[in-house]
Amino acid sequence: MTWSATSRGAHQPDNTAFTQQRLPAWQPLLSASIALPLFFCAGLAFIGLGLGLYYSSHGIKELEYDYTGSSGTSNCSMCAAAGQGRAPPPNCSCAWYFSLRELFQGPVYLYYELTDFYQNNRRYGVSRDDAQLSGLPGALRHPANECAPYQRSAAGLPIAPCGAIANSLFNDTFSLWHQRRPGGPFVEVPLDRTGIAWWTDYHVKFRNPPLVNGSLALAFQGTAPPPNWRRPAYELSPDPNNTGFINQDFVVWMRTAALPTFRKLYARIRQGNYSAGLPRGAYRVNITYNYPVRAFGGHKLLIFSSISWMGGKNPFLGIAYLVVGSLCILTGFVMLVVYIRYQDQNDEDDDED
Repeated sequence: MTWSATSRGAHQPDNTAFTQQRLPAWQPLLSASIALPLFFCAGLAFIGLGLGLYYSSHGIKELEYDYTGSSGTSNCSMCAAAGQGRAPPPNCSCAWYFSLRELFQGPVYLYYELTDFYQNNRRYGVSRDDAQLSGLPGALRHPANECAPYQRSAAGLPIAPCGAIANSLFNDTFSLWHQRRPGGPFVEVPLDRTGIAWWTDYHVKFRNPPLVNGSLALAFQGTAPPPNWRRPAYELSPDPNNTGFINQDFVVWMRTAALPTFRKLYARIRQGNYSAGLPRGAYRVNITYNYPVRAFGGHKLLIFSSISWMGGKNPFLGIAYLVVGSLCILTGFVMLVVYIRYQDQNDEDDDED
């Protein structure tokens, strides 16, 4: 059977400009006079933006301290040695003393950093139950199989929250003290622990199960905490808006990192006399040393950092823009040389003809 233009078949498209692809379209012909300015303009734009990002990141102040406790590196070494090979490690405290000669411009953010901790491991990353974390009563009693081996306790009770991510919750705590004048007393610096988690995580993804007779403890009745936890989820904080599955520290930890070295926000310093930053003087950070990292060769760091319009300190982004911009400029010059050379050759050929 031959196709006829006069008889429309069942699968023949309509004879319209859209279906027959007859709509007017712009088909640019990229000549040298168009392509070369585009490369140079894009390169200059990338270099300008890269310089702004790089110098903005370079201007961010950071103060960090490795309190892992390796031999001879800090006064937390005794805590690290006491917890070596013991699970859970015993209660231990240490301190970090430092001085500021000038104002540490605020707002100041307090982070903890872990190294060689692979939260991006596939088995680790899926070891959670999002239905349980969203507060569904059925998932609270019947954790997902992905949580195994942290799905049920030795007594057969469902673990809440289940999974390897929740079981490895970071549980070191910090408090900051300021000595305003030499020989004077230390006063505690208020740490703002609210609003450190993503808004969508805290308000959408993580919810507590429905209260039973107005009690969150009764809602968790019949469940067991993860093996490495010293208290159940409903006792993570005395604040009813910051306990259970909506505890800010827990929500921050459950957002897994993409790289083995990562930072997570612990607190902001922006209240009282410290809203403008940390004044000059002597400081002490009291550290409750709970989290073991020496078994897998990791390190723990405490970091005070300021921010800029681009966020925290990240020189990579500025360097990346500078590299891309430089490549655009270099490509433009190479194309310009090739264009001039072959244009002269074409002119000579035309003259011979």
